[in-house]
Amino acid sequence: MVIDARSRKIEAARVALEEVRNGMTLGLGTGSTATELVTLLGSAYRKGEIENIRATCTSVRTEELARSFGIPLHSLEELAPLDLAIDGADEIDGNLRLIKGLGGALLREKIVEQAAARFIVIADESKLVDRLGRGVLPVEVVVFAWKHLERSFGGLGLSPKLRLENGKEYVTDEGHRILDVKIPGGTDIADLVDELKDLAGVVETGFFPREATEAIIATAEGVQRMVRKDSKP
Repeated sequence: MVIDARSRKIEAARVALEEVRNGMTLGLGTGSTATELVTLLGSAYRKGEIENIRATCTSVRTEELARSFGIPLHSLEELAPLDLAIDGADEIDGNLRLIKGLGGALLREKIVEQAAARFIVIADESKLVDRLGRGVLPVEVVVFAWKHLERSFGGLGLSPKLRLENGKEYVTDEGHRILDVKIPGGTDIADLVDELKDLAGVVETGFFPREATEAIIATAEGVQRMVRKDSKP
């Protein structure tokens, strides 16, 4: 039985690692659960248990971790289409729609995961929600527009907050800023995201409606799997 939250993340990562085969091209995610996956993958690679893999990463942080284990890293254009991407999520609903981006890598994550034949989400049960929007929805925006967009988002009732890190503006790997917004009750997230993406200066949001093909969720009772009905074969 898996007890604490970190142990559940490790268990989800361990089960996902069983899907990695020799010779695969991989997309490696960002965040606390993805870190557990990369650590397990790196250990297996060092021991020769997994061979001939090539990977691309969704953040500089993940690149540094993967490189520390000697995992061969390549640009996305060299590897795409990818065999498999594995990443965490901040919220997962019953239709395998996700909110991602609390780790700040939502743009690269969406690019990499859309380029993969399979995208496995790994998480502990605390990430399961009845309705997306329990927490915040990250919105990546260009520097030039962030103050203007903050006012616009406020006018939509979204309570936007500029993401900070150590008291300074958080800067994404692509040089953008992130506005974290709240989804008002009764608002359909898909409709809201369509409205936000119509605003010039919005680069991407943390709403992942169709990217995940399956999920591995570690609970106190064991591992549960979710599979999208229209998943790619």
